Amino acid sequence: MANKDQDFVDYVVKAFVDYPEDVKTERRIDEMGVLLELTVNPKDMGKIIGKEGRTAKALRTLLRVLGAKENARINLKIIEPEGKEEVKATENKEEKDTTELPKLEV
Repeated sequence: MANKDQDFVDYVVKAFVDYPEDVKTERRIDEMGVLLELTVNPKDMGKIIGKEGRTAKALRTLLRVLGAKENARINLKIIEPEGKEEVKATENKEEKDTTELPKLEV
């Protein structure tokens, strides 16, 4: 397949992210087939994954078609940015307003 899959992912992903210079793909071959690891700028993660993971799923579907054409199995792994856990921690620490509203009598 000679890196057609890797070139395809690079081309497609760079077309719709804001920071195409930060797009990196690594290609590995193991017993499961070809593994492509995609790394993007943390600000572009939402665009790569899409609503409910639809963009990532579509990209994986296209890779499956490309792999079927060459009798190969191609998997895509999207590498999460390192600072992701810190963001989750601060989101969960938001204070919630627990003030009770007065009850209305009807």
